[in-house]
Amino acid sequence: VIMSIRTSLKKVLPPISITEQEALDAGDVWIESSIYQGKPDMQALRDIPQAKLSAEEQAFMDGPVTELLNMIDDFELGNGKHIPQDVLDFLGKNRFFSMIIPKKFGGLEFSPYANSTIVATIAAKSGAIAVTVMVPNSLGPGELLMHYGTTEQQDYWLPRLADGRDIPCFALTSPEAGSDAGAIPDAAIVTKGEFNGEEVLGLRVSWDKRYITLAPIATVLGLAFKVFDPDQLLGDKLELGITCALLPKSHPGVELGNRHDPMGVRFYNGTTRGQDVFIPMDFIIGGQKNIGRGWQMLVSCLGAGRGISLPAMGVATAQSAFKGTVEYSFVREQFGLPIGRFEGIQEKMADIAGKTFLLEAMRVLTTEGLGLGVKPSVVTAIAKYHMTELGRDVMNSAMDIQAGKAIQRGPQNTLAGGYAALPIAITVEGANILTRNLMIFGQGAMRCHPYLKDMVDLIHSNESSADAEFNKVLRKTVGFSVKNAFRSLGKGYLPFLRESESALPEVRKYEKRVNSISAKLAPLADLSLAVLGGDLKKAELLSA
Repeated sequence: VIMSIRTSLKKVLPPISITEQEALDAGDVWIESSIYQGKPDMQALRDIPQAKLSAEEQAFMDGPVTELLNMIDDFELGNGKHIPQDVLDFLGKNRFFSMIIPKKFGGLEFSPYANSTIVATIAAKSGAIAVTVMVPNSLGPGELLMHYGTTEQQDYWLPRLADGRDIPCFALTSPEAGSDAGAIPDAAIVTKGEFNGEEVLGLRVSWDKRYITLAPIATVLGLAFKVFDPDQLLGDKLELGITCALLPKSHPGVELGNRHDPMGVRFYNGTTRGQDVFIPMDFIIGGQKNIGRGWQMLVSCLGAGRGISLPAMGVATAQSAFKGTVEYSFVREQFGLPIGRFEGIQEKMADIAGKTFLLEAMRVLTTEGLGLGVKPSVVTAIAKYHMTELGRDVMNSAMDIQAGKAIQRGPQNTLAGGYAALPIAITVEGANILTRNLMIFGQGAMRCHPYLKDMVDLIHSNESSADAEFNKVLRKTVGFSVKNAFRSLGKGYLPFLRESESALPEVRKYEKRVNSISAKLAPLADLSLAVLGGDLKKAELLSA
């Protein structure tokens, strides 16, 4: 009977594609695992070392960052078309583009916490400059080269990226493939062609990409495309999978242009195209052996950058809005009183203050985890989604309080730039609807459940021992779910069973509440998966 269950499930559950599997497997499981399993490990949370800036990082904040802020006039920048060349030169000269690049290649090699702090500080003054700084330090050529590049590629490109001689961009999004990035239509054919006067094995690539940050000023293009081998020059497979390559702007056939205008925020964003452009195998990041590994490379590296850059912008938006709005509520008077004396304003201010505190706490926690060397894909997805959404909540409340002052653009309007830029943060590096609905629960439930991933693998397995192994895992899963169900009932209706180990009295009630909610999440998630199976992927009103 149990064997027939596995067979039935195999017929009902949709197979997981290679790109879906690689996305699910990407990154590490961290403290979120215990929450999904119904037993939050609060001690592990308390044991995380406190993030601090090193002396070198603090000196960078006090020196180049402070000098950069004094160079920026965000209102003038918004009224113009281009980032001033002296600002771009300053960023390159002071190695702002190299915060993630190791010192041995001329980079700064700063901690994730420092990276986040620098981006947040710049974003409080100018979203356009913050984006310009954060993109080379997030998912792109630099990080991909560090993890997957050949020694020759690292020795050539990383020093040039570190000192700003080369400005990188990375092209993934196409007109047909946005959130479904694995469906990119851009293709390359394995063939022979001429390079530097010699006939070599390579790829003939055609692509059409849009929404690519820094593309209009980039000198080196990171490119994702699918590789096909119709002449079977590399083996007997036709489709070899998504591959990442690095192309100099000067390479024949590379087109970078058609600048976009993202909400009037003046960072550079645009298109790139190429038609039947021949590249040698040496242009592939990591060389020929990495053909077909591009998607795995991308999703493995995405977690770190997604937990730093856009969450930092959400924090910066909230902190600058909080400061400006508090000050405004003291000096603006109506009906003979400062508006901050009215409870309607105080209600909004309390909401702003609480959410800003929450944002900074989440920023510090996420970067502390990254600083430990883990790449927690689910935690960074949670951070990206909630921190950009909370930043938007804070901004909307601040706009309500400052009212007429907030909607008049000018040098003294501290909200307009952030208000315009927020939809950009909501959209990029995984649009928030996608992140909330498919990643936080979908990937979280799969990766954090102690048995679910093994069950799914066994359901689709063709091994002769799969039935016996599935039976064992199924029994463990049922036992796990039953225990969680009883724990949920106990913690939900018997408050004296809710534990708290915190030494702080003001924290204990919240810790007990987290334990109770977590105990309910685990059995409900198991029940939903059991009843809906593969359809839970589309039942986003339930799962998210």
